[in-house]
Amino acid sequence: MNRTGRAVVYPAPNAPFEVRELPVRDARAGEVLVRISMSTICRSDIHSYQGHRPNPCPGILGHEIIGVIEQLGDGVGEDLRGDPLAVGDRITWTEYFADGPSYYRDVHDMPQKAPGLRKYGHDHVDDDPHFLGGFADYCYILPGTGILKLPDALSDEEATPLNCGVATMISVAEAAAVSVGETVVVQGLGLLGIYGCAIAKARGAARVIGLDAVDARRRMAERFGADITIDVGATSEDELVAAVRDASPPDGPDAVLEVCGVPSVVPGGVRMLRIGGRYVLGGLVNPDSDFTLDGHDLLRKWITLKGIHNYHPRHLVQALDFVMANRSRFPFAEIVDSRFGLDQLDEAFEKVANHRVMRAAIVP
Repeated sequence: MNRTGRAVVYPAPNAPFEVRELPVRDARAGEVLVRISMSTICRSDIHSYQGHRPNPCPGILGHEIIGVIEQLGDGVGEDLRGDPLAVGDRITWTEYFADGPSYYRDVHDMPQKAPGLRKYGHDHVDDDPHFLGGFADYCYILPGTGILKLPDALSDEEATPLNCGVATMISVAEAAAVSVGETVVVQGLGLLGIYGCAIAKARGAARVIGLDAVDARRRMAERFGADITIDVGATSEDELVAAVRDASPPDGPDAVLEVCGVPSVVPGGVRMLRIGGRYVLGGLVNPDSDFTLDGHDLLRKWITLKGIHNYHPRHLVQALDFVMANRSRFPFAEIVDSRFGLDQLDEAFEKVANHRVMRAAIVP
């Protein structure tokens, strides 16, 4: 093979994107070469671009990716379900890869915390094989990645967020042990929170309460299972805690899911909970996300506090099954609400950063 492909490179935080032509080589053993169909801009891409998260530069951002197999390297045969893979299959894959022995994977069933783990959209573009991010024509899938074939019935807009937003929220809801008849609070109604509302309802929650300052997000959440939404920009913390507890008889919600990325919301979220309630952190992905809690309150109320980072490969399979089972119940395709070409990435990032779109799709 002797050809090139386009990649949109960010040379440094807050610098204009650059479209570059890079060499495309054959897939090696254990690799898959994919022609990208669609990528979407995750909020963490914005954080990386703005310099709030460490990320190699120059690099190709983007980890919510789907595409069509162009080449299968030797030794690649099946997806996560055991279905055979072939050239022409449309696929998604785990946002991370880690190959080799791992104490955390093999003993603790935590492959997402394996040493040496790397993420798509988090590599230096000058290193082989160059294409390891979503905002490009191609992406190489490397050994240690979980691959999943996509049904023909699923649109690109429904499929692309699966390997980050949806799988992450499947993991968060599992950690929160959301079950039938419970009251669940979702702090933050961006993409994670929207899916969080829908997943909580699908798991049998009787009442879902969504919290956000943006009116359009609150309206969207109501279409995805939120029974009550509250404008956090119009209430003090004490008023918000009282309102949530009043809406969650007899003694407050069973679980609170933090997916807004704002550390100052944590103390109020813990105060909302009933005795024995569960609080799960899913949005504080940036360093220095400090908050203060009274340990006595955690002890006295039997509060469970958990953090969730990345997800298990099974959560990607469950994410696909969740979306396929609930396509007629929730308007998943509408979450990806705009499309841009590779040469429009600066405009797309500006609109996402300023909350002018929910999820922007980049289509090569």
